[in-house]
Amino acid sequence: MSAASTETSAPLPTAGSRVFFQGAPGVGCVGSGPINGEDPVQKKQGKVTVKYDRKELRKRLVLEEWIIEQLSVLYDCEEEEMPEVEIDIDDLLEVNSDDERASKLQESLIDCYKPTENFVRELLGRIRGMRKLSAPTKKGL
Repeated sequence: MSAASTETSAPLPTAGSRVFFQGAPGVGCVGSGPINGEDPVQKKQGKVTVKYDRKELRKRLVLEEWIIEQLSVLYDCEEEEMPEVEIDIDDLLEVNSDDERASKLQESLIDCYKPTENFVRELLGRIRGMRKLSAPTKKGL
């Protein structure tokens, strides 16, 4: 054996090892300012560069809150105890007819022991006229 192969001071890292780098005190990422021991919540907020359709987002939020409230009634439990029910509004908006939308909703609510027809009818009425949320657009690029 050669002398070079036996003079290893530390074992070589395995494939699952992680390497951590520690910066000098007071040095942070470019543009983030110095790092100090204060609460990270108090960091300077970055400039928002994405523009959303706030009116559509607000409508969606109100609808989602209504859905959670109605599901709590249907399943007779609080939100935390509710079984996993996935109602994707964008998926519903992609479907062409109300009959197909109602069928998708009924499939999602298959485990509910209470009648769901009124909920489905009301939800379909509420999403009528809504638009599918598109990815936010970046301005200035």
